[in-house]
Formats: sequence, structure tokens, C-alpha cells
Amino acid sequence: MNTDHYKALVAKLPLLKAEIGKVIIGQQEAIDEVLITLLAGGHCLLEGVPGLAKTLLVSTLARTLSMSFKRIQFTPDLMPGDIVGTEVLEEDHETGKKFFQFNKGPIFANVVLADEINRTPPKTQAALLEAMQEYKVTYAGTDYPLPRPFLIIATQNPIEQAGTYPLPEAQLDRFLLYIRLGYPSEQEELAVLRATTGTDRPTLSTILTDSDVLDLQTLTRQVFISDELLTLVNRIVRSTRPADSSVPFVKQWCDWGAGPRAGQALILCAKARAVLNGRFSVIPDDIQTLAYPVLRHRIALNFRADSEGITTDKVIEEVVTNKVK
Repeated sequence: MNTDHYKALVAKLPLLKAEIGKVIIGQQEAIDEVLITLLAGGHCLLEGVPGLAKTLLVSTLARTLSMSFKRIQFTPDLMPGDIVGTEVLEEDHETGKKFFQFNKGPIFANVVLADEINRTPPKTQAALLEAMQEYKVTYAGTDYPLPRPFLIIATQNPIEQAGTYPLPEAQLDRFLLYIRLGYPSEQEELAVLRATTGTDRPTLSTILTDSDVLDLQTLTRQVFISDELLTLVNRIVRSTRPADSSVPFVKQWCDWGAGPRAGQALILCAKARAVLNGRFSVIPDDIQTLAYPVLRHRIALNFRADSEGITTDKVIEEVVTNKVK
């Protein structure tokens, strides 16, 4: 693939953001982080209180991409087969022989919205694990590859605890980014009220195809990162571990820190942010900005931290401040 083709694809990314912005007012940081997840070839978890357009953000992204989209509404009675699919008994009308046919579930799509993932038990949540990591589904000893590109965006509501099942740490670690949505500003909320209570509905254009996204994911991995910045990433990740950290704040408030997958995620996401901003090399700001969504679900606070309101974002702030000096 030549350089002109790469440049043409990168030039489409602002158009993609503009199309999403026709529907999603504000939330620019969250939009950027979802697009970074797409470019890096990973999966992300969206957390926010009801009404912040989490589901709308994902469905709008899917409408601007020429890719298949499925939504799975997670409920306490959802079974693994409802996600990955199941075998049904079929009959060959010519021979009369009966056989089992695997009917693919909604996970066989390019973009999958796992809505309110924490409303379903761990057994069903675990059905996503192999798909997220291996990009395939195994059923009755047979592997079924998932379409590429493949992006799972899960949402969860942080304020409702009754009838919910917190995600296991092993599954949380599979998410490239943990994205938190905040309330809109006063002007943004006013614009939302004005835009959503009338009869006008924006018409969205398709900006990228599945092959375009695959090419952009290839480009992302080719983005340059210096040895100095690789060392910075390594220092930041290792400093979240109480046993290895030279940051007193970490030793005081953390039970355990991020593993090597966090370093891989931070580098890939930094490269994706560079592409999203039209650059072909990583700068320190890419790493400092993305340390929060990359690390916040990979650090475990101790009981004292929970009781005193210390957050993982505060730990990350202390680590980044100490390591970028």
C-alpha cells in the first residue's frame, strides 16, 4: 500500500468525527477514545450514568462505517448461546438425513454493542472472552472465525448495583480502554435539548469501509515511537505495581498494578491517537493522555483507598506526574 493511500485514509478521519458529531453533541474525548480503540484493533468499555448517549454513540459510529452491526441487550437470564449461537437439528430434504447446523449468534458482526454488560452473570460474560482475545468462537469442537475488523463496545451503568454482576478482573483486562462519560456542559446540554426535541433527524454518510479500517489498523502499528517513549511507557506501567514502584502514593493505596498487557495497550493507543491527529509518530502527550483510560481498570485499590475516596485516576495522575519529569 502506498503513502498516498495512507494519507487519503487518514484524511477521512476528521470527516468520520464530523459525521458522528451530527448526532452526538459534546463528548469529544469519548468519541476520540472510541475511534482510538477502533484504529488500535481492540475493544472498549463505556461507563456513564443513564442518558449520556452511550448506546447512541455506538450505533452512530456503526452507521458511519460500512460494516455489520449487532446490539446485544444483556439481561440476568441471557445465556452464552444467545451470544455466540447454537446448533439446531436440520434435515436434508433430498436424502432425509438429519444433521446439526450451527446458527451464528449476534457476536458475528464487525461492530458489537454489548449493552449493560454488568446485568448478566459471569458465565454469560465469559462467552465474550474467547471472542475478544482470539477473534473466533469454538462450538462443539469447531472453530468459527469472527469477521474482521471486529470491535466490541460494552456499556455499563455505574450507579445501579442491585441485580448487577461486576465484571471479573480477567475480563476487564481484555478491554483496551475503560472510557468514562461525564455530564455535558451547560451549552452542550442546551444544544442537545434543542436538537433532539424537534422533527429534524440528521442524515449520516458512510465514511469508511471494512477494508479501510483494516488498512488504518495496519498503518497504526507502523507509526513510529522512540526508544525514549517506550521506556517512559514501561516506567509508567511498572510504577503502578506496589512491589516495584518508587511512587509512595502507589505503595500506600494500591493492592496490585497493571500487567504487561497494559504497556502494549498504551503503546498501541498512543499510535492510534497519533493517526487520529494526522501524525505518524508518537509524542509524550499521547502517552500522558491515554494513560488514564488504559490503566484505570488495571489497578486494584486497597480497602483504605476505597474508604477514603481515592480513585484509580488519582493514582495514575501521581504516577504520570512522577515519571514524566
